[in-house]
Amino acid sequence: MAYLFRYLENLRQNDQKIQGNIDYWIPAYQGNDGRGITERVVDENLWFRLGRVRNMGINKESISDLMGRYRSRINQKLDAYLPSPDIQPHRLHAAMRYIVLGDGKRIRPILVYCAGKAVGAPPEALDGPACAVELIHAYSLVHDDLPAMDDDDLRRGRPTCHRAFDEATAILVGDALQALAFYVLSQKETKETHPKQKIEMSNTLALAIGSRGMAGGQALDLEAETKTLNLAELENLHIHKTGALIRASIKLGGLSKPGIDQDLLGKLDHYAKCIGLAFQIQDDILDMEGETEIIGKPRGSDEIHNKATYPSLVGLSEARRMAREFHEQALESLVGLDESSDPLRWISEYIINRIN
Repeated sequence: MAYLFRYLENLRQNDQKIQGNIDYWIPAYQGNDGRGITERVVDENLWFRLGRVRNMGINKESISDLMGRYRSRINQKLDAYLPSPDIQPHRLHAAMRYIVLGDGKRIRPILVYCAGKAVGAPPEALDGPACAVELIHAYSLVHDDLPAMDDDDLRRGRPTCHRAFDEATAILVGDALQALAFYVLSQKETKETHPKQKIEMSNTLALAIGSRGMAGGQALDLEAETKTLNLAELENLHIHKTGALIRASIKLGGLSKPGIDQDLLGKLDHYAKCIGLAFQIQDDILDMEGETEIIGKPRGSDEIHNKATYPSLVGLSEARRMAREFHEQALESLVGLDESSDPLRWISEYIINRIN
């Protein structure tokens, strides 16, 4: 938790008005009663309390309010981009809307908005990239659920696309959503948007979802069903399968600001790598412990399909510790960034504490 001490010191050195309040927290880090900072402070929602000390505007809204606001925005934009089922081919368009407009968490587009906010990009410049990553995510879920892949019947609390419609339609839905994602990403949102930005964004997303990213990770996941992975191999699998699109989401948010500093982009990328791994570990934990009605898919489906997971490899207790460690590393990446990056800190905390 050394990152937290440095974070507090940075606040104290740069804002003398809050020195007394920050001094209150430093002994909590340095205490010798045997309790770590996680038990002592973080479990009491430290980041929100620090936000109040700093008298920031955004600190007054809870993480659920923040995510709800972004979720509402992205849902409206997605609804506008998706073709109406009244337009031919009716069944395909109905299936596209069924899978995209279902009850999703929208973590990836929310990360686009939060990263964009951290670098000073206007919200309207983030709508296209946010929609693009969610469309890609939806397409990946449709294909992952197919009988030839994970063969799942339930997604987000209702029948998967190939169950609600049919396998052929599900394949076409994935194809169409991927194409729509790049169409949306190519659109110019503001007059400040430069064509070079769009090219770099398209390159980023294409690399993230291809054989060196998400699709490659799925291939590794399928191969892992017939062999035992070590920890390094499992991490490499999830850096690609889950982490690649999360990293792309953060990078697209950063690239929405013309002339983004490359050092800052590097910090954001390391943050994204860490939360991507934390996200997957928590997913694995929920698959073992979560209730089907809450997580939206059958509990234990990873074990049924002989999937390699962190809990099965290192145990639940160690998996939880690893998730917290990746969360801490993610926050350390943001040390020195101002309060506009606080939503990224809050999202990281949400990721390792979520129940679905």
